[in-house]
Amino acid sequence: MPQKIVQTQSLEQTTVLSPQQVLQVRLLEMPVSELEQRVKNELMENGALEESLDTGASDEMHGGEVDDAASDDSHETDDAASDFLSDDYRSAEVRQALDDYGSPDDVPDYLLRDDGRADRPERMEYGDTTSFYEQMTAQMHELSLTPREEQLMTYLIGSLESDGLLHKKLSALADELEIYNGVQTSEQELEEVLHRLQEFDPPGVGARDLRECLLLQLRRDPRRDTPLKQQEYAIIDRMFDDFTHNRWDRICRKMHLTEAGAARLQKDLRRLNPRPGCAMGEVVGHNFQQIVPDFSVRADEEGQLVVTMNRGGVPQLRVSPSFLELLHEAQSERSHLGRTGRQALQYTRLKIEKAQGFIEAVRQRQHTLMSVMQAIADLQRPFFLEGDESLLRPMILKDVAVRTGLDISTVSRAAGSKYVETDYGTFPLKWFFSDSYVTEEGEEIAVRRIQAALRECVEAEDKRHPLSDGELTAMLNGKGFPIARRTVAKYREQLGIPVARLRR
Repeated sequence: MPQKIVQTQSLEQTTVLSPQQVLQVRLLEMPVSELEQRVKNELMENGALEESLDTGASDEMHGGEVDDAASDDSHETDDAASDFLSDDYRSAEVRQALDDYGSPDDVPDYLLRDDGRADRPERMEYGDTTSFYEQMTAQMHELSLTPREEQLMTYLIGSLESDGLLHKKLSALADELEIYNGVQTSEQELEEVLHRLQEFDPPGVGARDLRECLLLQLRRDPRRDTPLKQQEYAIIDRMFDDFTHNRWDRICRKMHLTEAGAARLQKDLRRLNPRPGCAMGEVVGHNFQQIVPDFSVRADEEGQLVVTMNRGGVPQLRVSPSFLELLHEAQSERSHLGRTGRQALQYTRLKIEKAQGFIEAVRQRQHTLMSVMQAIADLQRPFFLEGDESLLRPMILKDVAVRTGLDISTVSRAAGSKYVETDYGTFPLKWFFSDSYVTEEGEEIAVRRIQAALRECVEAEDKRHPLSDGELTAMLNGKGFPIARRTVAKYREQLGIPVARLRR
């Protein structure tokens, strides 16, 4: 059957975001630490954008308003820029050039990076610390190793997981070394190098499983020759299965322990670290992350909440007066300009337009974030005044959207990756959002309030006889939370609380 080329016509409606809207959305999602770097990059890329010379510019934003005196200069400059940027002078070529974020070739590299926001809820400022890999490598350089041993140990260090353990088998690592590095080795040779690696700090690093990790820590303990440590070593070495399943009744029978002696051993064994790599405060290949609050909420002497926005190192921005002057001169002599002059005029107008759009996007971000934070503070006012988690009321994105007049998606972007500092700690904005549990009488109870009561019950229980889910349900019902046992089990799992037999 012969093929034919058929041309059809269809009518459809699509929604396309303008470059300015895309820019506003991206800036809104950024925490203050990322915004600082974004502004620095924009200042380097666009000569028409510069910092305001007003040294009295405020670094903070109070109550949704920026200090007028601090921003008069930038407002006046922007107004002047608008006079030269009327639609009459925006040719099709210029409008197309303005779409600087419309294609991958023009988007700056820092915007193309995948930050993995779906996998990690927060993006935070990086501290000037040394990575876990670098710390391990530094310890390796203190040893007297042959070039071959150093090569093998470097590969072993790079194969460690974030918890400091080596989860890959030595046979698999030997195969990888031969395939990817052209180095032939054996399991025995790798194990000899691994034993030297296991002498590094923190104790337990380089272990191949939890049992070996705990034994390495006990061997490195200065008190390893005491009777207490000898008993602990015997428990981990010969009764590890009973230990991991909390079968202390069997351990007591086998070792002839009293109840007090078993309690002492349990208390001391809990001090061992099953994830020694985390003791260094870092994940492999990444620097330590420090939270930079985007907001601060404090109660004044009259009991009123004061919301402050942290501008961080983001300066006041304005359109460069020198670019405006060049534009004014070129525009006044437009009829006498040659081809090169018209290209210069188009370039100048393009840069000014980008600078003006970026400044407006930063202002819009500040206004939107302050509106969202103020709404959260108003809705969760009892918590911000007293810091009691049980005072948190049920709140969803729609509640904030209705109060601010913003779209739900805008509220979600504004609340993501943002933190607020209070008198009772620093919290992510997403933490204040929680569903409600509706009782048979129609009363709404915040889920977080029920979870807080559940946590208190577990913390107050007798660890020798931990409470079952049924007993926890009865206690919560007695406190005025009429929930079912399966709901208790669900909330317990969300809080990371193990079942009763594992809490002994």
